Amino acid sequence: MHMVTHALVLREVNYKESDKILTVLTRENGKMTLSAKGCRKKGSAIAAASQLLVWSEMTLYEYQGRWAIKEANTDREFAGMRGDLEKLALGCYFAEMAELLAVEDVPSPELLSLLLNSLHALDKLDKPPALVKAAFEWKAMCLAGYEPVLDGCAICGDEPEQPLFNLSEGVLHCPACREEVGEGISMPLTLAALSAMRHVAYGDPKRLFSFQLDEQSLQQMGDTCEAYVLTQLERGFGTLDFYKQMALQP
Repeated sequence: MHMVTHALVLREVNYKESDKILTVLTRENGKMTLSAKGCRKKGSAIAAASQLLVWSEMTLYEYQGRWAIKEANTDREFAGMRGDLEKLALGCYFAEMAELLAVEDVPSPELLSLLLNSLHALDKLDKPPALVKAAFEWKAMCLAGYEPVLDGCAICGDEPEQPLFNLSEGVLHCPACREEVGEGISMPLTLAALSAMRHVAYGDPKRLFSFQLDEQSLQQMGDTCEAYVLTQLERGFGTLDFYKQMALQP
């Protein structure tokens, strides 16, 4: 049995002397595990397509109960992102998070589009990596079923003048309503940061990165989005730690 699909490599693990086991994300079949036999041999025709964060058209065949790559044509390697270690580290974080959120053999077209658009933003768009990071985290959580409530205070319903976002409950609230929200940390947001978060959560996905923020607002949005991911998913990411190390270097 054969299958032709486009796939983005989320994870690669060396196997035997010249093979790899790949975790990829496809539009039609969601997350898949593939065998890339001989891809580490010199001159392998599938070597480029078997690299992390490469988008390719693949012809697959069934081999010993697992899909294996027969042929592959590379479409995007995101070379501009690969030439910047900070951006590459951020792209790897996106891939690790997407691998966690995607489900094996369940189509994830919106998550795949988000991931490809975010990699394109790092590769080609003149956007701060911190802005792309915050938008990806926020939108990915929305797509995965963790969509926050941002249209008003979750307690009184008013539009907060000094908005706070509760990480455990995933809701917006006023300072006066803090005790009624529940336990957990509530993080402050500027009105500009809140507007940007609403844009990402509820706006046109094709205009995901079409916003600008002052330094303070971007910092607050970034801190809140990252903290929400870590709180809701109850785990950290090694690629996120590495990205932070790269971002701190002069």
